[in-house]
Amino acid sequence: MASPLLVLDQVRKVYTRGRVVRRPTFTLEANLVIDQPAVIGVVGPNGAGKTTLFEMMTGSNAPSSGRVYVAGTDIHKVKYRERDRLAIHYHQTYQVRRFRKLVPSIFLEKSPTPTPMVHLFDEPQFNLQDGYIGFMLDFFRKLRAEGRLVVLCLHPTAAWHLEILAEIAEQYLFVADGGVTRQPDFATLTREPRFRSYLGPELTRAAEALCVGRAAAHS
Repeated sequence: MASPLLVLDQVRKVYTRGRVVRRPTFTLEANLVIDQPAVIGVVGPNGAGKTTLFEMMTGSNAPSSGRVYVAGTDIHKVKYRERDRLAIHYHQTYQVRRFRKLVPSIFLEKSPTPTPMVHLFDEPQFNLQDGYIGFMLDFFRKLRAEGRLVVLCLHPTAAWHLEILAEIAEQYLFVADGGVTRQPDFATLTREPRFRSYLGPELTRAAEALCVGRAAAHS
């Protein structure tokens, strides 16, 4: 039996501050298993830890505890330059952070795969010009059809962002309050009170209208 594409096994990340007494300033916990190829939507307030979650998934930011497995391999035990052969993080330039490499690469394992099994898109800048969004959605579907896991993080500021999420994602991860909550579909996500608070009244109405329209289309 093939290993799950992505496992976050009791993962916990804690940032602390203070020279003498170290006090926690940020905590994120995640425990989930994604077995099959899929397109997963990720949403949550600014500062909730979405980018930190992506960094742990791709091996650039070590969790304080727990393990991250990609296609059955602990990505944090893979040679640094080969980790993007397991999972790759497409991010905006300003989000790139560098972390200390605590273990010499010579003591780490080679990647078991030549190309990434997990593709993480961190708030990509969708262009509204004709055809571009459709091109990107087709690209996500192509990766999924090839047996890959696609994880798409968006920060909705307009109704069309919600339309993209509802159109392409099969399930969702909501990152907030120090945790990661899995939602099985867009309608369930829209009913989540914290998600509604995060969206605000106008975008919540847009999300509800989108749910009604999608339900009518499938009835």
